[in-house]
Amino acid sequence: MAFYDLSKQERVARVAQIQHDLLKALQSTMLETVEAYFEDDDLYIRKAAYLGYGRCYSAYPDLRKNAILLLQQLANHSSELVRQTVINAAGEIGIWQFEPVQDFFESGLQDAHHKARNAVIGSLKKMSQKNPEPTLSWAKKYINHSDKEIRRQVCHGIELRGRTHPEDVLPLLELLQFEKTKRVRDTLVHVLGQISYKKGCLSKVLDALRQWKDKTVVKDALLEIIDVHSEKRYAKFTALSQDQVITAIQLQFPELDFSA
Repeated sequence: MAFYDLSKQERVARVAQIQHDLLKALQSTMLETVEAYFEDDDLYIRKAAYLGYGRCYSAYPDLRKNAILLLQQLANHSSELVRQTVINAAGEIGIWQFEPVQDFFESGLQDAHHKARNAVIGSLKKMSQKNPEPTLSWAKKYINHSDKEIRRQVCHGIELRGRTHPEDVLPLLELLQFEKTKRVRDTLVHVLGQISYKKGCLSKVLDALRQWKDKTVVKDALLEIIDVHSEKRYAKFTALSQDQVITAIQLQFPELDFSA
């Protein structure tokens, strides 16, 4: 029976059982138990497993060495579901202790399967939001990687921190301003839009863009920022109206016309 076919009470009990089983597995370094949960076909079972794994790591310092060891043994598993969940579990650890798990993200960036690569993006998002200093320092090493897909993943991965602290990620995004690959460039523009719409963020984004040298990507970003503030996008959640945004942009960029 799938996780969400269970009643709420049954789901709570199931999560508690997973947590209990993982704790026992870490105590005895029983790889098979962790592997079974990490390979489960049900997304929500895998999610409960990687969240539970992170909680065990946090709560039981004496088991941390075992936790890293088991993740290392599963990191090159033949199943993309296992590799994906390993990276997600590493992300839960990296929220507050990045160094022991950074190798998982370095290998995950180059994984052959998109599920594992996307897990790196998700992990970067939560780690950069809650543990920004080491995470963003690591991301800076990869933001201009020779592999375009790695550049895109890292750019996307630092988005969440930028939504609340755009000043932390704008220097990294600036390193991509001359990007020639459309897929990466589109991600850059998207992220600039995403980090612009919460209270106090727009002015920081505009001040930074004013200093960028690639005026084509700047204009694309400004158009995206205007669109993000539209009724069809996030108008219900934005700190400013679209008209206010257009006015602010015109003050900073009088040479450009965004009235249309």
